[in-house]
Amino acid sequence: MKKALELFRLMRPHQWVKNLFVFTGLLFGHAWLDPNLTAQVVFTFIAFCLVSSTIYIINDIVDLEQDRHHPRKSQRPLASGQVSVVAAIILAVMLGALGFGLAFRTSKIVVIILVAYALMNVAYSLWLKHVVILDVFIIATGFMLRILAGTLGVGIPPSQWLLLCGMMVTLFLGFSKRRAEIIALTDDKSAHRKVLEHYGPVLLDKMIGIAAACLVMSYSLYTMNPDTIRIHGTSNLIYTVPFVMYGVSRYIYLLHHQSRGGDPSHDLVRDPHLFIVVGAWLVTTIWLIV
Repeated sequence: MKKALELFRLMRPHQWVKNLFVFTGLLFGHAWLDPNLTAQVVFTFIAFCLVSSTIYIINDIVDLEQDRHHPRKSQRPLASGQVSVVAAIILAVMLGALGFGLAFRTSKIVVIILVAYALMNVAYSLWLKHVVILDVFIIATGFMLRILAGTLGVGIPPSQWLLLCGMMVTLFLGFSKRRAEIIALTDDKSAHRKVLEHYGPVLLDKMIGIAAACLVMSYSLYTMNPDTIRIHGTSNLIYTVPFVMYGVSRYIYLLHHQSRGGDPSHDLVRDPHLFIVVGAWLVTTIWLIV
């Protein structure tokens, strides 16, 4: 039983919240009333969860030695020795096969996007994660592929504004993650992540500030865009901007004053302010556009 729990923890199920980006098109494209489209998006979401877990396992295998030197990641199933490398490989193969099987069940476009996502992440694990700045843009591209899979992959026209907002969100979170790693690792940072040699607090704070400003501005412009008002039948989405501004400000506060920001999924459920403001934004948005 304990081994099964460790294998499940190896899959990092708490990270599946990132795959909720797949539902962006379903919500903002007013397609939730179509049961066929809804089912396709759900299958796409599950496929991304399974394949992303496969990628996480590959990452853990590649980063095994570095994770053993990390104060928090050393407790992961592989780094702590609770799960063997052989068992991790078998689990990764099974999850990958199931994920691509579901993607094939949905559409060929979803399969292509999922293959691109997997190849990009493997390249990230083996090489691209060591390239400064590009490493964060690769993470952001992964979220863009999630949005495209839930829109283009199932026949929902993707919104360029939402793609831009999604990129700004993920760049903000990506640079914040690097900043949190520098704060957490007081010893040799390169022993955990080589690219941290090229990052510094000042550089990352500037990048975070740029991404945060672009995020708030792009989302604000999206809510006022004539096409957005026409599609949703309301001009009141502008009133959700304060939720976004507060959420961004709160995240920066957590990063600098509570040593968080390294794992957005954990931070979302552990910080009541962040949890409430994201929930309030979601409820208000759904209430305005439904």
